[in-house]
Amino acid sequence: MSHYSLVIRNGTVFDGAGSAPVRTDVGVHEGKIVALGAIEAGTAEREIDAAGKWVIPGMLDVHTHYDAEVLGSPGLGESVRHGVTSVVLGNCSLSTVYADADDCADLFARVEALPWDAVHSAVKEHKTWTDPQSYAEAINALPLGCNVAGFLGHSDIRAAVMGLDRATSPDVAPTDAELARMKTMLTDALDAGFVGLSTIRSSFSKLEGTRWPARLLPSTYAGWREFGVLNELLRARGRIHQSTPNLAKRSEMARYFAQSMGRKRKPLKTTIISAADVKADRTVVRMAIAAARIVNKLGGDGFRWQHLPVPFEVYADGIDVVVFEEFGSGAAALNIRDVIARGELLADESFRRRFREEMTASGFKVWHRDLHDAEIVACPDASVVGKSFGAIAVERGVSPVDMLLDLAVAHGTALRWRTTIANDRDDVLDRLQQSAQVQVGFADSGAHLRNMAFYNFGVRMLERVHARKFMPLETAVHRLTGELADWYGLDAGHLAVGSRADIAIIDPAGFDGSSAAYAESPMPGLDGVDRMVNRNDQAVAATIVAGHVLYEYGVFAEGFGTTVHAGQFLPAR
Repeated sequence: MSHYSLVIRNGTVFDGAGSAPVRTDVGVHEGKIVALGAIEAGTAEREIDAAGKWVIPGMLDVHTHYDAEVLGSPGLGESVRHGVTSVVLGNCSLSTVYADADDCADLFARVEALPWDAVHSAVKEHKTWTDPQSYAEAINALPLGCNVAGFLGHSDIRAAVMGLDRATSPDVAPTDAELARMKTMLTDALDAGFVGLSTIRSSFSKLEGTRWPARLLPSTYAGWREFGVLNELLRARGRIHQSTPNLAKRSEMARYFAQSMGRKRKPLKTTIISAADVKADRTVVRMAIAAARIVNKLGGDGFRWQHLPVPFEVYADGIDVVVFEEFGSGAAALNIRDVIARGELLADESFRRRFREEMTASGFKVWHRDLHDAEIVACPDASVVGKSFGAIAVERGVSPVDMLLDLAVAHGTALRWRTTIANDRDDVLDRLQQSAQVQVGFADSGAHLRNMAFYNFGVRMLERVHARKFMPLETAVHRLTGELADWYGLDAGHLAVGSRADIAIIDPAGFDGSSAAYAESPMPGLDGVDRMVNRNDQAVAATIVAGHVLYEYGVFAEGFGTTVHAGQFLPAR
C-alpha cells in the first residue's frame, strides 16, 4: 500500500499546461507529486476534500519588490494567502545583492513607496552575503513560505561599483574597469541561478534619503552601450532583461524592441511594463500590442509586455503618490518630506500657478489628471467624503486643482482619495489577457503602502474568467502558472507526477466580488504602519508549498514563516 504525506481528493485538477481539467485525486510525498488518479483511502497522513474546487499549480508573481520584506518576514504571507507559491524579486533595477543598507534604503524607499527605516533595518540586520551565490544561500536558509527567484538589479550593481554619487551623476560614465566589474557581477548572478538583469529608464524613479534625494535611480543614467554589454551576457545564456521604460520618450521603445530581436542572433528575452489600457490615452495599448506583435514575428518571439489583469486603482494620502512624479511641480512637492514645509509650498500662489499649468497641460501622461474622476474616501472634513475634487470645486466656485491643494494643505495625509488610472474597460481587459504579446504580471507585491500592489491579481483574474467566460479556464490557469514558469525557466507552474507539490486550491464558491475590496494590514517588520491589501479569504481554500499546507481559508499553519521551511530559492534552468 502506497503512503502519502498528503492526498487531495475529488478536485477538478488543472495541470498548468493548458490541458482540459480532470476530476481526480493528487498524492504528495516528500514535497513532490507522486500520483494523479484514484487513490485508496487510508493511505495518507492528511487528506483534503477538494470536491467542487479547482486544484491548480501554485500561481507565480513575477513582478514583486519583496527584497527587504523577505529578510525579516520570509513567509511572504500576503502572497501565500492568495494562492501564490513562487515570486520573483529584484525587479526595476532594484535588488539587495551588492548595495549596503544605506544605498538599498535610498534606492527602494521613494520609488517603491516603502519606509526608508524599514528597508535600511532589514538589510543592515540580516545581510550576511557578499555575492549572488551567498545571497541565494542566505535566502534559501530562511523559513520561506513561497519560493523565491530573483533578478539582479542594475541600480544595485551600478551603485556598488561606481558609488551612489557617481552612479547618479548624468555626466559620469563607468570606466572600462567598472563596466568589466559589472559584467563579472552579472555573470556571477547568472551562475548562481538568477533569472536575469532588471533595469529602469523611468523618469518617475528617484532616490530617497538625505544624501542625494530626488536624483533618478542609477540605472536611468546608463547609456545604451552599457545596457548592450550586459544584454549580450543575457542573450548568450538565454536569460531575461526586465525593464521599466521612460514612458515620456516613446522613441526609446525602439531600443528595447531592437535589443530583443534575434534575426541573425539569438533573441533576447525582454519583459517591459506595462500593457495597460490607460485612461489618459486609449491608443497607447493598441499601439503597444501591435508593435510587439511585429517585433516578435520578425525577431524570434522574445518580447513580452507585463500586464496587470485588474483595474489599476490608486489611493493617495494627500499628494503622497507616485503619479505626481510625472511633472515638475508635483515632484518638487514630493521632494519636501517635512509636513509643515510641504504645506507652505502647496499654499504658495506662485507654486500653485505652475502646478495648475502642469496639471492641465497637454502631452503624454500616464495619469489622466481628471479631478472629477478622483473620489475622496477619507477626510477630517466629513462633508467632502464620497465626492470628487471636481464636484466640490463646482460647489465652492474654485478650480479642481485648487480644491485638491486646499484640502491637502488643510488636512495633509489625513486626506485620502482614489482614482483608476488604467484597465477600467472589461472588454479591453478580456482582449489583453488573451494576447500572446503579454504575460500576466506587474503586481508590484511588497511595495506601495497605499495600494498599487495587487497581491491577489491571480485570484481576481480567475474570478473574471469564471464570470465572463472570455477564455477557457484552463487557459487562464496556464497563463498564471505554467506559461510564466516556462518563460522564466523555473521549476514551478505545473501539476504532474514528479513536479514540485506547489499547489493552490481555489474555491469558486468564494467568488463573491469581495476580492476587489481593500483592507488595512500591518506592514511586516514595521510596528504601527499599515498597508492596503485586498482580501478574498473564502476564494482560496488552501495554499501548499513543497507539500506543506501553509494556508487554509484565512488561517496560516502553525510555524508559518518561522519554523516551517517550505519554499526555496528557485534557480533558473
